[in-house]
Amino acid sequence: MNDLIFRNVNILDGTGAPAFNGDVSVKEGRINEVGDVVEGLVSGGREIDAGGATLAPGLIDTHAHDDGAFFRHPGMEFKLAQGVTTVVSGNCGFSAIPADPTQDSVAASGGILAGLEGQFTDLDGYFAAALERGPAINNMMLVGHNTVRSLVMGGEKRAPTDTEIALMQQHVSHALAQGACGFSSGLIYRPGRYSETAEVIELAKMAAPFDALYTTHMRNEGDKLLEAVEESLAIARASDVHLHISHHKSAGKPNWGKVKASLARVDEALSQGQRVTLDVYPYTAGSGRMIEYFDLERVNEGFAEVVRIANCKAFRHYEGRMLVDIASEEAISLTDLVKKILTAPNGDRTLCIHFIIDENDVETNLAHADMMVGSDGIPDLRGKPHPRLFGTFPRVLGHYVRERGVLSLPEAVRRMTSLSARTFGMLDRGEIKSGYHADLVLFQPDTIIDRATYDEPMEAPAGIDMVVVNGQIALEGDQHSGVGAGQMLRYRRGAFA
Repeated sequence: MNDLIFRNVNILDGTGAPAFNGDVSVKEGRINEVGDVVEGLVSGGREIDAGGATLAPGLIDTHAHDDGAFFRHPGMEFKLAQGVTTVVSGNCGFSAIPADPTQDSVAASGGILAGLEGQFTDLDGYFAAALERGPAINNMMLVGHNTVRSLVMGGEKRAPTDTEIALMQQHVSHALAQGACGFSSGLIYRPGRYSETAEVIELAKMAAPFDALYTTHMRNEGDKLLEAVEESLAIARASDVHLHISHHKSAGKPNWGKVKASLARVDEALSQGQRVTLDVYPYTAGSGRMIEYFDLERVNEGFAEVVRIANCKAFRHYEGRMLVDIASEEAISLTDLVKKILTAPNGDRTLCIHFIIDENDVETNLAHADMMVGSDGIPDLRGKPHPRLFGTFPRVLGHYVRERGVLSLPEAVRRMTSLSARTFGMLDRGEIKSGYHADLVLFQPDTIIDRATYDEPMEAPAGIDMVVVNGQIALEGDQHSGVGAGQMLRYRRGAFA
């Protein structure tokens, strides 16, 4: 007998096949029948007449920074509202694990890992602590280079010793053995930027015995984008692992259009048998720690002109404003303003938004075969965060699918579900298929759209009717059930329990 039955739904099963009308049932947390539902309901079960709405597998955010959000915001409202039922955390080299409870991991990550609590030291400990909060969605983890390097070497600007390499390798291997899906790097950030290619190779090699991934925020996404792609491909070849390039872009107006050459190089590598995948966020602005983008000895005022403050503990009244407007109002130079912000108490934790991407490049990326979608949202809900935290997936389905026709709806759903699940080793997820975990999203293809803007970044999207996580209704309309059915996922293995 079924716990939940959806009647009269247009089923997009996640494989890329066209939608077909039918019914779907859920039993004990898994999908039971698809197409024709014969079994009835258990006592207290629920039958939903969807009226022809579309039912798809729960969406998967391949690039999240939600390590701490599972503690600070376990309801994960900003993900559920988009139809997201699973995230991959630990990206850009910053992960909750390995951890030393006596050290400040939040400071080491510049706030990216804000919200973490507990005395855990490894992935099993993190998973257990996160599950105690009753998370609303599922979480898969990467182990991050910046975190490992900080733990072993602090902020040292040098190559590691053989002993330090061995210790870092032990941390990476331990996380992978406990179920991390790969090793991530953020070579534009500190301390990753201090590492040579050889160091990254030695650590990425730890993923090979697990057939896990090497995911990377590349060393450069602007003037030296193509060189950074070559380095990433070389690291993956030398370590014999699957390469995943995070938030693919060509940053800065002089570099707009380079994504075509970059994608061509990826296609060439694929044709030669190398395993390479990518993801993208559907916006023309990036976001991150402001301190990472400026040299205080030589402030790049041209870059400062396209920067907007998202979160600034030292100057809350700057949040939501462009640097050029603040500088004009205060009658100071952009250089002085940047220094004022970044040298203030907690100034190094300031988050900014920078408008550096061409819209044509966004569409080029989304049109590329097998391009996945990652929000790259930083879940700090104070100030004016990047709207991608609340709007990424409905923006793709509404704007780029329905309005722009960049890709079809079945293909977009495939990229956000089965392709992502297979790439990141999520067992029995990403398809509407009998026996698979019942992560589902019911939505209206004709009205789904993002409503989050840079001025009002926390507006929930439209067109999402219901979200089911592991067989439990987590969201209905704009009402969160608080059921907390999310699981901590392990690479190609059953969930942590």
